Amino acid sequence: MYLSRVTYLLNTLALAIITAVLGGAFIEQLVMGELPCPLCLLQRAGLIAVGLGFLLNLRFGIQPAHYGVALLGSLVGAAASMRQILLHIAPGDPGYSGAVFGLHLYSWSFVSFVCLMIGIGILLLEPVGNTRPQSRGRIVALTMLGFVAIVLANLVSTLLECGLTQCPDDPVSYMWLDALKSRF
Repeated sequence: MYLSRVTYLLNTLALAIITAVLGGAFIEQLVMGELPCPLCLLQRAGLIAVGLGFLLNLRFGIQPAHYGVALLGSLVGAAASMRQILLHIAPGDPGYSGAVFGLHLYSWSFVSFVCLMIGIGILLLEPVGNTRPQSRGRIVALTMLGFVAIVLANLVSTLLECGLTQCPDDPVSYMWLDALKSRF
């Protein structure tokens, strides 16, 4: 019983951190005007899939299949971030976007996805006992609601940036907003 409460708490904490990271990326996009490139969007999609796995655990109870969703999301995100690292590894390449503590966000993304994979692996080691969802408090409910809200905001933002076509490699404006402005 104690382990399931700790696991439930860890799932809540992980979802809160993922929500904060997605929110931070979204704020950087809106405030600093740095539109995400296609690889950045893939990393966000991977992070959303990881968050979805934790959200499913909180909503429907701890299940290995939910961790499977999170693990697959981690693999997608790690692959996208590694691809972006390899694109900018050449000497003299300034990289894409600014650096935080000496590393670009896609490098931090790769480190985060590897840590998530390790954490999910550790969580999978816990024996499956009572898989019914725990009673949710306000903090858990707010965390779940915040995650859904930031996912929807990212979806709308991506549609405004790319429309229903392939996103530009180096986006400089919101494609759909520009189209709306040109009509009026």
